[in-house]
Amino acid sequence: MNKKVLGIGNALIDLLIPLKDEAIFTEFNLAKGASNLVNRETYVQILNKVQNQIVKKVSGGSAANTIHGISGLGLSTGFIGKVGNDAFGAFLKQEMEEHHITPHLLNSTTETGAAITFITPDSERTFAVFLGAAVELEAEDLKAEFFQGYDYFHIEGYMVQNHPMMLRALQLAKEAGLHISLDLASYTMVESNLVFLKEIIDQYVDIVFANEEESKSFTGKEPEQALEEIAQKCQIAIVKVGKAGSWVKTAEKVIFVEPIFAQPIDTTGAGDLYASGLLFGLATDLSIEKSGKIASLLAGTVIQQMGAKIPEASWKEIRKQL
Repeated sequence: MNKKVLGIGNALIDLLIPLKDEAIFTEFNLAKGASNLVNRETYVQILNKVQNQIVKKVSGGSAANTIHGISGLGLSTGFIGKVGNDAFGAFLKQEMEEHHITPHLLNSTTETGAAITFITPDSERTFAVFLGAAVELEAEDLKAEFFQGYDYFHIEGYMVQNHPMMLRALQLAKEAGLHISLDLASYTMVESNLVFLKEIIDQYVDIVFANEEESKSFTGKEPEQALEEIAQKCQIAIVKVGKAGSWVKTAEKVIFVEPIFAQPIDTTGAGDLYASGLLFGLATDLSIEKSGKIASLLAGTVIQQMGAKIPEASWKEIRKQL
């Protein structure tokens, strides 16, 4: 029987902006390829400078992107987050309901957060993130009933800064008997929360997703050695090495997942949709090899368009291949 997947994360709007050069990174002190948290003042300054260059507005946030992908593959899903009582918040809720995602969205008087997503000519993405209402999700907001009826729980590493909330979410998920997966999300988050991350992975997490930079920040090692170390702390470890593919290790085996051939336009959401494919495979009792192939298919598909959402025409083709 197919299982249900719940996610928790920063509920954000993605504002996509292709760049011809990287001057704005220097101007606003943004680290290329990273998720840069900015205050409201800086967010407004950046927005005023680039608002005429925005090419797309979509609901975003790492875990929300993963949940959208799992829903696109046909599983029942839900999402926990916090939004403002504003147009962006209403847009997020409507998009989730249209994609058959049960929204467990709490409201705040603070405005809904946004991620200004810069895409450079090398297809790399750099975020200037104003978390807004998303950062106000607190441990007290989480209720045991949110977790009832689900089988898997996916949490994004961007939530790690709020240690009490993260712990509460993990405890409630574990008490409800859910399999817990964690995407490390950003090497900057790993570096600044390393001790806490190692503790919660040891105690609560079953599945860990990391890319090359995140796995190195977590272990200090290169991908294959990092994979071994992470796998000692959980049941399934995944280390993605970009266009070279990915490694997956379970208690029984290590597999290498080949990437699909793709012409990348924007790498936004590649890791999020990779997680969608792997979790879908696990939740439908497919082998780890087949799960990895679906993960690779989704990641390779999403990078061929702007933004972290796969269009419906592509979903039809993906379902045929499945």
